[in-house]
Parts: sequence; C-alpha cells; structure tokens
Amino acid sequence: MPAANEPHLSIVIPAFNEAVRLPASLRKLAEFGEVLPFAHEVLVVVEKSTDGTLELARETTAGQANFQIIANDVQRGKGFAVRTGMLRAQGAHIFYMDADLSVPLEDIAPFLDCFRDRPEIGVLVGNRQHARSRIVKSQALLRRKMGQAFNRVLQGFALSGIRDTQCGFKAFRKRAAREIFTRQRLDGFAFDVEVLLLAQRLGCGIADLPVQWANSTESKVRILRDSLQMLRDAIRVRRLVERTMKEMPVGE
Repeated sequence: MPAANEPHLSIVIPAFNEAVRLPASLRKLAEFGEVLPFAHEVLVVVEKSTDGTLELARETTAGQANFQIIANDVQRGKGFAVRTGMLRAQGAHIFYMDADLSVPLEDIAPFLDCFRDRPEIGVLVGNRQHARSRIVKSQALLRRKMGQAFNRVLQGFALSGIRDTQCGFKAFRKRAAREIFTRQRLDGFAFDVEVLLLAQRLGCGIADLPVQWANSTESKVRILRDSLQMLRDAIRVRRLVERTMKEMPVGE
C-alpha cells in the first residue's frame, strides 16, 4: 500500500516540440484523473522547445494540483526527459508514456491489476506484438519492419524474451524505478534498452502485457538517422550497463 501522502499512480510524459499534440493529451489526462479512486500525479517534462510547448503545457494545466510541468533547460533527448520525470515521481506505481497517448489511458488499469496480482513483478512493458494487442492504426511498412529488425538484433545480443523494447508505455514499482533510473545514463531513443537491461541485472521481475496502440504520423523518430543511432547505442549499451553495475552494485 502507498505510504501516507504518497500517490498510488504517477504518470511521466516527456515532451519536445509537442505544441500540436500535447494540449489534447493533457485534457484527456485531466478527465482521466477526475474519476480515479486514488491519489495520482502527472509529471510533464518539457525539453527546451521552439514551438511554445512549455507555455501551452502550463496554460492547459493551470490550477490543477495533480499536474507538475517540469522545464528542462536543454534538449538532450527523450531518455533524459524520462529520467528527469521518473526520479521526481512519488507514486507507488510509475508509468511513462508518449505525449500523444498512442497507448490509451484505459490500458493503465490492467497494468495496475498485474502489479497487484503478481508481487514478484517490478517492471511491466507494453508489447505491441502480443497476440492480444490491438493495433488501431499501424506504422508505415518500412518503419514497422525496421522496428522489428531492431528488436531481433536485441534478442541476439542483449535482451532475450522481450519482444518490443521500444513501445512508449512502461510501468514500474517505485523501488524498481529508483534502482533503475539512478543508474540509467543514455539520453537518446535507445534508453529503453538500457532501462530493461538494468532491470534484468538488478533482478527486477519483468513481464509484458498487450496494449491498444495507434501510430501517430507526428512521431519524433527520424526513421534513418535515429534508427542508426539507436543501433549504435544498443550495441554499446551492454558494456555501459556492465560498467554502471560495477560502479553502482546492488545495495549501494
């Protein structure tokens, strides 16, 4: 059970140049929060943007105590934004998800149910390839094939048993989040791989669950440049995690 004054649920949203998509998502989050039977918080981490994202986020959430708008003064990458929010979150269960809510908020409930029913699990991963996942709007064929190829590479040298590392919908018990994100280092899109490798090394139980998912045509991933960078990061991430675990072993 959450400690006194601790939210049951924290939601972390990274945002960079999200003036088009973010306001509608924030309104959905506010409506979602109104019917929750427990305390919650939403942390929106805005990287330095050029389209007024920060101002819109503050305006849309003005007067709503459950929202925190965190302004990062630099634009270092999604991994940095997520890490900022995860280390600030206070909830017993902490989710991070994409600013467009490509996985709908109603999918939070089965993840919380899984945490309740399976105390050995510390990390839950949305899996778009799960047999029971429902893809409402698919990615373009090339983007989908590149994502599948990326995950096959990871299966070969780093992450066995996790079929969808890049789904932007993951959940953590608070203790697992602290253990992982105090050690997490990558700032770019491949940070998910590092997070999951750290979870494995730290002995956090990991499971995946089906999700609903709708592709956004406004994705910030540049298909060629970012895919190559993600592959380079993924190749070196195992060494990075090994070094991190030597510097910060379990229990320290």
